[in-house]
Amino acid sequence: MTDLQTRFARYAWWTLWLTILVILWGTVVRATGSGAGCGSHWPLCNGVVVPLAPAAKTLIEFGHRLTSGVDLLLVVVLVWGARRAWPAGHRVRSAAWASLVLILIEALLGAGLVLLEYVADNAEIARGWWVGAHLLNTYLLLATLTFTAHFASGGRAFAVRGSRAAMLAAVLGMMALLGISGALTALGDTLFPVADLAAGKALTFSPDAHIFVRLRVWHPVLAVVAGVILLATVWQVSVQAQNARVSRLSVQLAGLFLTQIAIGVANVGLLAPVWLQVVHLLFADGIWIVLLLLVAESLAEEPPGVAVAA
Repeated sequence: MTDLQTRFARYAWWTLWLTILVILWGTVVRATGSGAGCGSHWPLCNGVVVPLAPAAKTLIEFGHRLTSGVDLLLVVVLVWGARRAWPAGHRVRSAAWASLVLILIEALLGAGLVLLEYVADNAEIARGWWVGAHLLNTYLLLATLTFTAHFASGGRAFAVRGSRAAMLAAVLGMMALLGISGALTALGDTLFPVADLAAGKALTFSPDAHIFVRLRVWHPVLAVVAGVILLATVWQVSVQAQNARVSRLSVQLAGLFLTQIAIGVANVGLLAPVWLQVVHLLFADGIWIVLLLLVAESLAEEPPGVAVAA
């Protein structure tokens, strides 16, 4: 690797980590009900570029918009750097361009939530669809940023074919579904807060409970099922690959997921405080990224001249 490529790889990883921080700040916006802090204006905030004497919720929402804009610029620079450091057609360039497309879609989805007023106390089912789409796009953005950094750091191309690829693709889909259900459950916690566990149980099992509230039951069930399938798949992939890096990623992934389950239990017991929701999402993003790296490593094509054991 050239010195330029090494610097680019470092920058790509930093862009990924800073994007995660922006995503976590978005959780603070939702959990504090600050989505309407700038009114129904976008990209302006309450009709102005910079709000004067803003309220706390306005500061939270405006801060998220500002950091999202900075993140967009970082990804623009990422594409520019990929074009300088890597030849046309290289997978680093392709992943960087995909990141730019997805972060633009991310901005449009965020704008749609504001302009359609699917923020603050809005409990319409349509808001759930938008939140789900937003979460899915966020996961795709994290995927392209992860692969940009991974390939720039010397990661090999990987082939999406065969039974192992199908198995890992199914796990990725399942984890994305788990993430969406978690986002909707968190939305329900924000829209329908409760004073204690007894009140939460009564509300959750009420025949008139909102769908976002009923997910408080189904999200943990899905998490347990997903965890069993994930751990079984990770173990099988690790055994088949016989690769030290795959084994290390498998152990990390198992540890992250088991810790995430404990955080989820604490989240329920403590009635989903904002700080713990942020930690919960941080671990969810970490699990997603490590799973992506595991997929890339376990499906990596052998370099030319390397014999594959029968």
